[in-house]
Amino acid sequence: MAMKRTTHVRAKRKQPSKPKHSVARRPDCACRFCGASLDKTFVDLGMSPLANSYIKASEANRMEPFYPLHVYVCGACLLVQLEEFTSPQSIFGDYAYFSSFSESWLDHARRYVENVSERLAIGPRHHVVEIASNDGYLLQYFAQRGVPVLGIEPAANVAAVAKKKGIPTVVKFLGVKTARDLAKKKKRADLLIGNNVLAHVPNINDFVGGLKVLLKPKGTITMEFPHLMKLMAENQFDTIYHEHFSYLSLLAVERVFGKHGLTLFDVEELPTHGGSLRIYARHSSDGSRPIGPRVLELRQRETRAGFGTLEHYLGFAAQVEKTKRKLLAFLIEAKEQGKSVVGYGAPAKGNTLLNYCGIRTDFLDYTVDRSPYKQEQLLPGVRIPIFHPDKIRETKPDYILILPWNIRDEVMQQMSFVKDWGGKFVVPIPEVKVLS
Repeated sequence: MAMKRTTHVRAKRKQPSKPKHSVARRPDCACRFCGASLDKTFVDLGMSPLANSYIKASEANRMEPFYPLHVYVCGACLLVQLEEFTSPQSIFGDYAYFSSFSESWLDHARRYVENVSERLAIGPRHHVVEIASNDGYLLQYFAQRGVPVLGIEPAANVAAVAKKKGIPTVVKFLGVKTARDLAKKKKRADLLIGNNVLAHVPNINDFVGGLKVLLKPKGTITMEFPHLMKLMAENQFDTIYHEHFSYLSLLAVERVFGKHGLTLFDVEELPTHGGSLRIYARHSSDGSRPIGPRVLELRQRETRAGFGTLEHYLGFAAQVEKTKRKLLAFLIEAKEQGKSVVGYGAPAKGNTLLNYCGIRTDFLDYTVDRSPYKQEQLLPGVRIPIFHPDKIRETKPDYILILPWNIRDEVMQQMSFVKDWGGKFVVPIPEVKVLS
């Protein structure tokens, strides 16, 4: 971002320093939901590259763009959000994340399909549409039941994998226009699904407006997204990256959906991604399903915790800085003792953590990942090499830092052989902990 050049410099009396949550605001920095000016900081993680912009080894010396990872909270509607510094097309056009490489996520999807099919009596006469359907990881289970499905996935390379599985997929971003085009083709949904996509849309009003258009009059929306209450309580700042434009509480989502004529009637609290919500929504005009007790209880719990007041959001940055110091202290001590430390995984959250803390190959020799799409590349910013998991068996490190800490049990089971040479696992969030 270009800064104005001053032509005159004058000596000034020293002014009192501003509180950390008061920052200079760009003229065009406005809340993506309500349009109010943004001038309150939730947390500032400095400059960082796009979290999924992996670097080819052959291009190790090329320059890469860094953007501010500065999260604001809107003083008017209390939506926690990042500014949009790059287009969704540049983030999702050629995407490196494939859902099917996580066994625990596949199991999560399979169980969801079983449960929601029973709850809503979903069968062959219904139409199921998933937004950000990735590689068909979830819709495949509906297709196996004979249910007509449609995926909407903006990343062409990922959508191609879904199509090979026989999952019809439209390569589009969802908004009102896309929804209207699909509605004209009689592609409206009885069940409209979106897992980990609501936080990814810069124009949240256009996206939720599209949901309303695409949903049949008696249809149901289910959406999963990381819960802001969990992010704050468990210090999950590494889940902040540029493709996550918004950080959501139940109170915030109710406001957004309500503006577009959609009502949340149920909610489930899930362990996925460190703690997520699965909301159930309907057209507000559909009075057949009243707002349930779980919505009322969580709404009250968030209100009691302070999510309805600005002050609650302004103390988060201090605990993030404390976690950074603890992680660096652990790595410095390990290196001074001559211990070797490597990473497991190359998730977006890991790239936020490593770039914010300034961890490069001086602390982390390499990392490994099961996805062949990431192997033999370099992590953005820090340029740590990514190898096949077999590399750990070859080099026998003392510590394995689990970057996708939300699936640590799965990782520790896959890599249980490290105990053969006394290797130990480490998780960085909510704070550094060595696991035996």
